[in-house]
Amino acid sequence: MNIRLNVRLRNRLLVVPAVLGLSLAAACSNSSSGGGGSTGAATLSGSCAKYQPYAGHAGTKVTMFASILSPESDSLEKSWAEFSSCTGIKISYEGSNDFESQLPVRVGGGNVPDFAIIPQPGLLAQMVKTGKVVKPPAQTVANENQWNPVWKSYGSVNGTFYAAPMSANMKSLVWYSPKAFTQAGYQVPKTWADLMALSDKIAKAGANGGKPWCGGIGSGTATGWPATDWLEEVVLGSQGGDVYDQWVSHKVKFGDPQIAQAMQTVAGWMQNPAWVNGGIGDVKSIATTTFQDAGAPILTGKCSMLQQASFYEAQWPKGTKIAPDGDIFAFQLPAVNPSVATPVEGGGEFLAAFSDRPEVQAVQNYLSTADWASSRVKVASGWVSANQGVDKSLYTDPIDQLSANALTNPAATFRFDASDLMPAAVGSGQEWKSLTAWFAEGKSIQQVSSDIDAAWPQ
Repeated sequence: MNIRLNVRLRNRLLVVPAVLGLSLAAACSNSSSGGGGSTGAATLSGSCAKYQPYAGHAGTKVTMFASILSPESDSLEKSWAEFSSCTGIKISYEGSNDFESQLPVRVGGGNVPDFAIIPQPGLLAQMVKTGKVVKPPAQTVANENQWNPVWKSYGSVNGTFYAAPMSANMKSLVWYSPKAFTQAGYQVPKTWADLMALSDKIAKAGANGGKPWCGGIGSGTATGWPATDWLEEVVLGSQGGDVYDQWVSHKVKFGDPQIAQAMQTVAGWMQNPAWVNGGIGDVKSIATTTFQDAGAPILTGKCSMLQQASFYEAQWPKGTKIAPDGDIFAFQLPAVNPSVATPVEGGGEFLAAFSDRPEVQAVQNYLSTADWASSRVKVASGWVSANQGVDKSLYTDPIDQLSANALTNPAATFRFDASDLMPAAVGSGQEWKSLTAWFAEGKSIQQVSSDIDAAWPQ
């Protein structure tokens, strides 16, 4: 799931430093006071010249609503500060913990923002059904050529493109300790068979009572979401993108052989009592361990690996060296089936507009460019874009670099988080509940699958 802890925290864990306000007016100059349209646009000069395509709307304001809170929202606002100063378009941003529930209320009640940053394709589809979402201008559509085509499909509803992708996060990672691996003589596995063989080797070694895997799916009212990721990784990595897509649309059901086989693989991996839950407890303890605490035993040698997304970086204690030769690093989870080309699961956010005013379209165009994505990367460590036009050298954090390379790899089999794409009654409802019971109560795969399929809206 892409939205955790108050239905959003999973993408909000990366803490960035509070940013200072910038005085950018002096850096930009206009040859006139600006105008309200392209024919009367001011001529921008100096560092503002690059914003000339967006000029002509000085003195206007657009509103933006999202779930992104401070300090991350500080870097978000900083990323467009120069654009705003140069063009004269004020972007009035509002973040809310209740975004997912409040956006439909606002749209239904007439208090509609100009923009919403939407993390769920399912929520985007819900908003499009209201008739209030406006199709993007031609330039925004053209800018989507900088993304893997599948991203455009996630910003589309019934084949019509509505919302440009913004951020991206990498789910297909395994966290481990390079120092511990080196000391034990372990190699980072390149294939699923190698990963399973390494797991068995670590379990048999039993150094200091440690086990190969640790895990936790506790997350308050969102408990269960990490288990959906484990299943999604295995479905994509064993069955490929086509079956994954059919699963999301329920053409392939949870009870069908392809998904049942994937659940058997997950059970052999994360429900193997000899392999989990190092430093914490037995298989059932995975259901009661919070995902934030799940990786801690890696630092004490009680477990060796944790499957979690790129944003988990924020959970390591201050002072932890995160590097290929450090205390902690990550490697990409291999494909279960070698015939599936580099499976990558990810999540992200999309910018939807509820107005077609010229100033709204100017902002919409800018925020869909590699230039804006690059400006965000520069001010927000831990923020990654799948825009292929972003210079990879801008990423200074090694996990960000790893994630960006995977997310922009044109040869990868990329798919969006399945539970975010499924109807909410399933993806963030029965599936969370049933997969939690699978770990906590030892319910059968057949029962778990049947319960989830029964929750699918008719």
